[in-house]
Amino acid sequence: MSEKEVLVRFGISMPQSLIEQYDRLIAEQGYGNRSEAIRDLTRKALLTSSGMQPEETVAGTIVMVYDHHISDLPITLMELQHEYHHAIISTMHIHLNHQQCLEILVVRGKVQKLRELQQRIQVLKGVGYAELSVTHVDEHAPSHGHHHSHPQDS
Repeated sequence: MSEKEVLVRFGISMPQSLIEQYDRLIAEQGYGNRSEAIRDLTRKALLTSSGMQPEETVAGTIVMVYDHHISDLPITLMELQHEYHHAIISTMHIHLNHQQCLEILVVRGKVQKLRELQQRIQVLKGVGYAELSVTHVDEHAPSHGHHHSHPQDS
């Protein structure tokens, strides 16, 4: 929030037990007051992929957990990732145990395409969890393949 942005006060009504739980939670998270915590909750709610326009350009992650023993699932996931290679910036694969893998796809593209990829992963037999988490990206930002200098490059 910029210094010049006008703050607007408004009231919220909640059951006593809910506000007590909320106060404990925000205290544990280190918030100085309810307003800071509510602003962060609001920002987070606005950044859910379901609240964004399909053509917005975003960056984020698709996190999935799957059973790698399910017939052809690893191959199917790899083929799907190749199909969406323009949207996938990076991947991380972690073996959770003998049966389960956690995979994180760092993605960038139109919300609609990223949702489509997440949904195609979610419905595969053996995938226990697949979630898309996004944040805004400036429409005019350079693509991930664009080179830009950093102070250490000088």
